[in-house]
Amino acid sequence: MTPDRDGYLSHRQILVVMGGLITGMFLAALDQSIVSTALPRITSDLGGLDKLSWVVTAYLLASTASTPLWGKVSDLYGRRPMFQLAIVTFLVGSALAGFSQNMEELIAFRAIQGLGGGGLMALALATIGDVVPPLERPRYQGYIAATFGTSSVLGPVLGGFFADGPGWEWIFFINIPIGAVALVVTSMVLKMQHVRREHTIDYLGAAVIVGSVTSLLLYTAWAGPDEGWTSPPALTLLIGGLLLAALFVLVEHRAAEPIIPMRLFRNSTFTVSNLFGFLIGAAMFGVMVFIPVYLQIVKGLSPTESGLGMLPMMVGLFTTSILGGRRMSHTGNYRWFPTYGASLVLVAVGMLMSLEPTTPYWFTAISLFVMGAGLGFTMSVLTVAVQNSVERTEMGVATSSVQFFRQMGGSFGAALFGAILSSRLAIHLAEAAEGARAGDLPREGLGDVANSVDMINRLPEPAQGLVVGAFSDAMSEMFLTAVPLVLAALVVGLFLKQIPLAARHQAHGGESPQGAAQAAGGGSSSGTPLGVTPAASASPESTVAETSSMSGRSFER
Repeated sequence: MTPDRDGYLSHRQILVVMGGLITGMFLAALDQSIVSTALPRITSDLGGLDKLSWVVTAYLLASTASTPLWGKVSDLYGRRPMFQLAIVTFLVGSALAGFSQNMEELIAFRAIQGLGGGGLMALALATIGDVVPPLERPRYQGYIAATFGTSSVLGPVLGGFFADGPGWEWIFFINIPIGAVALVVTSMVLKMQHVRREHTIDYLGAAVIVGSVTSLLLYTAWAGPDEGWTSPPALTLLIGGLLLAALFVLVEHRAAEPIIPMRLFRNSTFTVSNLFGFLIGAAMFGVMVFIPVYLQIVKGLSPTESGLGMLPMMVGLFTTSILGGRRMSHTGNYRWFPTYGASLVLVAVGMLMSLEPTTPYWFTAISLFVMGAGLGFTMSVLTVAVQNSVERTEMGVATSSVQFFRQMGGSFGAALFGAILSSRLAIHLAEAAEGARAGDLPREGLGDVANSVDMINRLPEPAQGLVVGAFSDAMSEMFLTAVPLVLAALVVGLFLKQIPLAARHQAHGGESPQGAAQAAGGGSSSGTPLGVTPAASASPESTVAETSSMSGRSFER
């Protein structure tokens, strides 16, 4: 299966390739949510309750920190071998995690999983940019967005099923046959053009960005919630992460092959899309993480039932991502889709703020559907817009940047929402205890009981009603936090510029999308397309390699 003269595949070929890409991406997306509902059973078998949060944090850290590295390395060495390396890394981590004998081993192996997972997410999106013309990308990116939404809903359901049935180990073992399918498909059908050229690896930049991301995520996911946001360990991580981020900018300005070229931020489409993704990602992850908590504690559903209760969100996301993608492919316009999406998310957040213990599920389902519909309008658009505004030689690093900033926003949002929920819950529990008779309160106290879903569900009335009411009030105030984030995203989305999506063969011998970007004001001020070295500075070797590639003679094997 070989591309045409522009490096693009036919519709039939794309569908085959999509099977392998979506399978790989499904693995990484599923592992972000499948573990959470099984954590109580895992800690019962392995011990280490005090290390429970690190099972999730280790995966998040490794996945987020490695995302821009995968994108850059794939630009240098080719998309297919890096995507397959990411699959193998993920599968090795999965197998080892399933055989873990203690929490320390599980945390370490989850980090290996995350390292591969960061590549799976970013490289699947970048490969779509390689083999699909810009005008047709929304049509296929919509399926990837729907895959992400599906995995987010199926994760808690499958996690509860395996924990209650075959055993929590199968949460990890199930990845192996799925990953094997992805390896076979990509090995057989994914043959892409790749320009072979001299290059250097920015090891210093890689080390600095990993250190910065790790420090900031540890601040939001661990030190802040556990030690206090202004405690010495937390402030040390925060200040260290910010200083390393500033150092990263300086290093990238001097690097010959930067991990994230700073000139990309002169591209308004790149900057606006990543800022929008950070803000909407914070709101998205906050809802996806804590709505199951509402369903389990306030509505009394089991982990499996709460996962099924999230289905309306998946339906909404699937519907708008597919229909929106087809609409973008038909018209070539995408500018207003993020605005539509953020508006719907804002409506959904307002509905979620009104949830109470007596709220019927149908209202919750409508709220989740609207939330999913809003996210479906935004998720794939950002990737399409960024890919359409940069040179194909930087497709990997640009695409991985979108995923990187969205994940950073998600980790920030989950930590922020969790901190607000904890603080407001403590206040509402204290108020409930003051207004209750001593005989109505559990012997352990409301605060201690509220740390366990099982203990809450076993409480007699009226104590259970007091705890449930406190949770409901705290969650309403927590969702209020999402309003300024979504409003900010809505404003940022208004600045997204419309750059014509190039049709198949349009860029060959004609105006490229990058040229259109410059005409629209999205290019560099120097008049040289982003990512293109002026001919005077190009080496003869790179010129020959590029000419050979464009004539169809340089392929990955």
